Amino acid sequence: MVPKVGQTAPDFALKSHDKRVVRLSDYRGKSNVVLAFFPLAWTPV
Repeated sequence: MVPKVGQTAPDFALKSHDKRVVRLSDYRGKSNVVLAFFPLAWTPV
């Protein structure tokens, strides 16, 4: 499911660089969130 422009992003969880689980909802109402994915050299992206 792809969110439409202006629609609230669905909640998700990812592991941080220090192995903590971080959820998008942890930041709701606190600050803006910018999410960027950087493919690694060995990935097919």
